[in-house]
Amino acid sequence: MPFRTSAGVCYFAFESLDAGVTQAVFTRHGGVSPAPWETLNVGGTVGDAPERVRENRLRAFAALGRDPATLFDVWQVHGINVVVADAPHPPSAPHQQADAILSDTPGLTLFMRFADCVPILLYDPAHKAIGIAHAGWLGTVRGAARAALEAMVARFGTCPVEVQAAIGPSIGPDHYAVGADVIAQVRHAFGVDASGLLVKREGGVHFDLWTANSLLLERSGVRHIEIAGICTACHLDDWFSHRAEKGQTGRFGAMIGLKY
Repeated sequence: MPFRTSAGVCYFAFESLDAGVTQAVFTRHGGVSPAPWETLNVGGTVGDAPERVRENRLRAFAALGRDPATLFDVWQVHGINVVVADAPHPPSAPHQQADAILSDTPGLTLFMRFADCVPILLYDPAHKAIGIAHAGWLGTVRGAARAALEAMVARFGTCPVEVQAAIGPSIGPDHYAVGADVIAQVRHAFGVDASGLLVKREGGVHFDLWTANSLLLERSGVRHIEIAGICTACHLDDWFSHRAEKGQTGRFGAMIGLKY
């Protein structure tokens, strides 16, 4: 089953990713934060108390048996910068700005925060390399998933056809209405394929982030892609949704690490 619970923390785990990695997309259950961040908020910039955020992160790591000292994260900025990590992020050091992290260091835990944007996990079993990417509409049209994969090829010698990719819970097309500016950028980025990503519904046009990011990976040669198909805005009992909760919400975490 894709949903699992450990030490009171509920998380989603992809069924297709190799057993060589530890991976999870955490729900909002099992933490200590009050409303509107209840309860497993791992976002430190949404108004929640820092001590609660730290406790929530500790609980998430403990649920998967990961040492919090192995964490590497970044300051996410809706771009396509890729960071390659070979050691944990020092707590006192400033965060690098990036929306994708790669590593081939055993035991290192790559970690990002989400609340509607798309978590993308990547694993190259041949070269024992991993990646995590963050893609909202802007990161999607800019090609964050493609940038992460290209960096894996350049750094680790990854062959895209061998990559196992996973697209996590995020806002689905039913809830993601977009305006003229986004529509124009989607058409520019995806060309003839844009019509299949822009779904006309009563009252407007919706952008299908799941299919768009899957298409970016497929265009780059990836053949093994699992899509969770879970809409954060549809399931507020389990997930934070920036759009559905009008910005008054927390952030859920996603992690991937090579096993110790």
